[in-house]
Amino acid sequence: MLCLAGRKTYSGPHLFQRPLLSLAPMRTIPTIDYSEAKRAVDLIVEKALEMQNAVVVAVADCRGELISFARMDAAPASSVVIAMNKAWTAARTGKPTQEIGEKVRHPDRGHDIAYYGDPRFVGWGGGIPVWKDGEVAGAVAVSGLSSKDDSSLASLGAALLTSLPARDAML
Repeated sequence: MLCLAGRKTYSGPHLFQRPLLSLAPMRTIPTIDYSEAKRAVDLIVEKALEMQNAVVVAVADCRGELISFARMDAAPASSVVIAMNKAWTAARTGKPTQEIGEKVRHPDRGHDIAYYGDPRFVGWGGGIPVWKDGEVAGAVAVSGLSSKDDSSLASLGAALLTSLPARDAML
């Protein structure tokens, strides 16, 4: 016999025959797997080498947690945390970090970036969300150059991840 909050008493084998979870279909969340993330990092590093520049690259999942990361030789140490924060911001908001920065710097409607409630939010260009099946699957971020160059390189990685079907990244 089981008493629930003093209201009803249940007993017998039928107590545990009811499903505890609803029979609603399971939600699928698009993701970026490691092989895809590494391929994006490799592409960005290759392009940065062609430009004769050193950058830091971060690829994050939809929650902003790192999947893959690279710091090229001679890339600024300060760019390590900035790249991770750009990826975190773009993944969490589903917006390019440049757009966030423009919004907070707007002369009339601007506000303190602390408004977002987390010190990891950044507004420098270079963080680009990756969309798959209409949802944010993660983000690609680059730091170490100008906001414009960081954004261009990150966009290359995001475009690669968006165009790759899941599990076909190695083909």
